[in-house]
Amino acid sequence: MSDLRLATLGPLLTADAPAKAAATLALSTDLPVDTEAVIPAPHGVPGRPARPQLVEHIRLKPPSMRTPAGIAALVHSIAHIELNAIDLALDICWRFPGMPEAFYRDWLRIAQEEATHFTLLRNHLLKLGFDYGDFDAHNALWDMAERTKHDLLARIALVPRTLEARGLDASPGVRAKLIGAGDHAAGAILDIILRDEIGHVAAGNRWYRFLCEQHGLDPIATYAELATRHQAPRLRAPFNLEARRAAGFDDAELAALTAP
Repeated sequence: MSDLRLATLGPLLTADAPAKAAATLALSTDLPVDTEAVIPAPHGVPGRPARPQLVEHIRLKPPSMRTPAGIAALVHSIAHIELNAIDLALDICWRFPGMPEAFYRDWLRIAQEEATHFTLLRNHLLKLGFDYGDFDAHNALWDMAERTKHDLLARIALVPRTLEARGLDASPGVRAKLIGAGDHAAGAILDIILRDEIGHVAAGNRWYRFLCEQHGLDPIATYAELATRHQAPRLRAPFNLEARRAAGFDDAELAALTAP
């Protein structure tokens, strides 16, 4: 394909998870971008493998971290988040026209970094004697994508700046669990993911502020309204304030986040 936004549909519609990651990494970053094209929604977004079985979050009951299966289940849950993150970054490229070219190039870069994360985690799962799909998973990330598919401002506010930013908060605790269980290799992978995810959330902050400024909106009040309208999860402490500052959240946003 000769257009970057159209090209993202190939991996987005790919059902096999490792093939999706490989196809994302194979996308050329030099493709031209038709920023104004309105692309008809294709059938089957996103492509998904038959496994894992997707269940409600409250029905997930991972094995004990004192067992090899428990360690693998935690690694699997992170891999599942990264696979969803590939789809989310690809989806924002084709779905929303009218943004600057740099916007689409940002999200392709992010999709490729998410694909790298998934590949690292999946390869680690194989070393542990498991594979992606061996444990149940939830669909919360893509549920939010569905709720915001007609509103770019809401998508950016509630996916990178909310759900992915929650990953910044969770990362230290998850890393400590894996290291405590003796899986230092998984801990090293989480270090890579945290470094990159700070940049992903920063891109969300940058483009969220771009849109708020474009439409004359107050970022904090608008965020609160969008979170209520689209039933975003309520954010609870502990917060990784250092990582959030590095990702571009300002003092006023952090004060609103930590207010009782």
